[in-house]
Amino acid sequence: MKEKVVFFGLSTEGYYLASQMAINGADVRIIDEAKASAILLTPEIAKTYSNVTSLREDEPLLSMEPSNIAISKAQYLFFTPRIRKTGHDLKAEVNSKFKDAVAELKKGSSVINCLPTGFNGNNENISLLKHITGFEAGKLISYFYFPIHDLNKIPEAIGSLKKPDEKNLLSLLKIDKKEKKFVDISSAEYLHAINTIQRFSSLCSILEVCKFVKNDTKRTTLFNDFKNIYLDDMTTGLYDLHMLAASFESAQTLMYLINGSIRGINGYIKRLIDTVRITLKKNELKASKTKIVLAWTLDINEMRGDKIEMLNIITSKLRDYIGDVETSTGSVDLFHNDKTTIVVCCSSSDYNEIKESQKAEDVFVIKANPLCEIQS
Repeated sequence: MKEKVVFFGLSTEGYYLASQMAINGADVRIIDEAKASAILLTPEIAKTYSNVTSLREDEPLLSMEPSNIAISKAQYLFFTPRIRKTGHDLKAEVNSKFKDAVAELKKGSSVINCLPTGFNGNNENISLLKHITGFEAGKLISYFYFPIHDLNKIPEAIGSLKKPDEKNLLSLLKIDKKEKKFVDISSAEYLHAINTIQRFSSLCSILEVCKFVKNDTKRTTLFNDFKNIYLDDMTTGLYDLHMLAASFESAQTLMYLINGSIRGINGYIKRLIDTVRITLKKNELKASKTKIVLAWTLDINEMRGDKIEMLNIITSKLRDYIGDVETSTGSVDLFHNDKTTIVVCCSSSDYNEIKESQKAEDVFVIKANPLCEIQS
């Protein structure tokens, strides 16, 4: 008998997991939170549409049912929502969507939280689960933690309240052909924290040292290994880092590492904006005669909204100096303009797109990498 699997959240990560399970034979439905409806994801649909973006763009005719009906039939509910709030509103949005996701669950079902949390972050979900359903996690209903960070590196550990006999769940999650293993919830949180902090500590070491590298050809060639790290890479997982920061109150070494990394990213943003200002001053460009284009192709369907938020922050800060600031995917024709254009390339793909575009005078390209390279 096919496992009945429901994904709450038509996100990039949710659709990826759902489509792999559908292709492998599971009975899969995925809920679009905005429409409160569940899409029946058949193997044919999953094979035709490799990602959620292509599915949304094509808008094929799909079999659908109300989300509450789908959830009530679910054996496994994967929590993969798109979170767009930040700051103080973040936790409220997560809690609100989690409540919507679990409200109709029946006894004997399982919840798999794929949204990263900080330390003890799953305890709140477990409490909410009992409050909303009346079922105690680990007894009448199961709760698992499976934080998705990178679709190319699916976690090998599944956090669980107790060591379960869950061969079906292991089979569902063996989408990268690697065996998964169950660990306790706190261990899964610690493993994800180590990966997150380790990555940002290493990245911020590069950013801090590269501040001192002068932007000339002779010196920058020595740092070629770091030229292809772009802002897009730097902000991947920033949501996870902020969730960890919210886990602590006391001033301990781990908190210094986390906050130091957050300050490192914020410091880089300031430096990038200063690079734009220096370009204006050095080339005697008038703000009224200059246009800035932020070339950053974003996945608007990701669970995390930190990159979208970062783009908005940078755009707002640049408009304090120059009124004409726009965002672009890089494929837009940037060079037919009566103003001097400064293009800030925020990912390697956007830089390559700009580089291959038609050439024109009065165009400056700033690579948003650790060296903040300026090309004209």
